[in-house]
Amino acid sequence: MKKYIWLTIVCLLAINCGYHLRGMGSSLPVHIKKINVPMFKNRTTRFELDVKLTQKVIDELVARGKVEITGDVQSADAVLSGEIVSFNASPIAFTREGTADRYKITIAAKINLRDLVNRKTIFSNPYFVYQEEYEVPEGTDFETVETEAIDKVAEKFARSLVITILEGF
Repeated sequence: MKKYIWLTIVCLLAINCGYHLRGMGSSLPVHIKKINVPMFKNRTTRFELDVKLTQKVIDELVARGKVEITGDVQSADAVLSGEIVSFNASPIAFTREGTADRYKITIAAKINLRDLVNRKTIFSNPYFVYQEEYEVPEGTDFETVETEAIDKVAEKFARSLVITILEGF
């Protein structure tokens, strides 16, 4: 019997200790229910990077279920705009033969989330950077797997951005 009492006490303390699961909170104002996400501007030479990043950000916002995405800025409570300012894929490791087998991909963007109801900026970062290392399988070169690598990096970029905006981290 004492075992169950202690277990109950421990559970109650754990519930009330202030611990919460990541992804459960939101730092957005409560009136923001619909967000418009126009196509990010692409200031880089990387083809379709704007399409991939914009779509992944929309996908991540939808997956979190905190807000609805609208294509109509008139019905939106906020607008999330982005401008990709740099994209770089740099080799960071090499094989014995001297070919690159690991790359660091870096994407930087200007991000702005504007509250259309209160006419103020909720979130702004003039240089939001995401970096990811990507391994190139033996016998292939980066150009062969570049599209796959960029897709994965775009997904992680979007997740990082949405977590930063929604959860304030």
